[in-house]
Amino acid sequence: MDASFTGHVFLGMSVDGFIARLDGDIAWLTGGADANSGPDDGAGGDFGFTEFVAGIDALVMGRATYDVIAPFDEWPYQGKPVHVLSTTLTPGADDRITVHRSYEEAVTALTEARYRRVYVDGGRTVHQFLRAGLVADLTLSRVPVLIGTGHTPFGELDADIALEHVDTRTFPGGMVQSTYRVK
Repeated sequence: MDASFTGHVFLGMSVDGFIARLDGDIAWLTGGADANSGPDDGAGGDFGFTEFVAGIDALVMGRATYDVIAPFDEWPYQGKPVHVLSTTLTPGADDRITVHRSYEEAVTALTEARYRRVYVDGGRTVHQFLRAGLVADLTLSRVPVLIGTGHTPFGELDADIALEHVDTRTFPGGMVQSTYRVK
């Protein structure tokens, strides 16, 4: 499928490669009820997330990711169009998002809007965009915790996807963040 945009991934994950527990819980990443127990970048910051979002035109995510983000006190994507893949969300129920019933419908809408840089978020969504060759780079932040099992954005692929290492940063709390360009 032809697209006018490139996809860009920015994910927090456990050292064993999971982005959420099987029940969707991400307290190990966010600190849960204890705001001081999540990862620490040593400067009270967000590990480059705000800068990353500032450089994209729109976002596309799956329903499960939207369900995690929707109740946040502060919507993290102010001023950015957010597209959600879902067969069950009611279009128009949340004026912050546009609902698409299929991957193909979302890609068509993103292309027709002439977006150039699209943040791709959520396990199944990242996997679909990777398989389609629409991801240009991945920033993966490994939180120093093993959770044993959960959801991963990396599933079965038709072929290997070669990556080129761009940068790795370490943070005081032990998180290691690496960025890779898709070759």
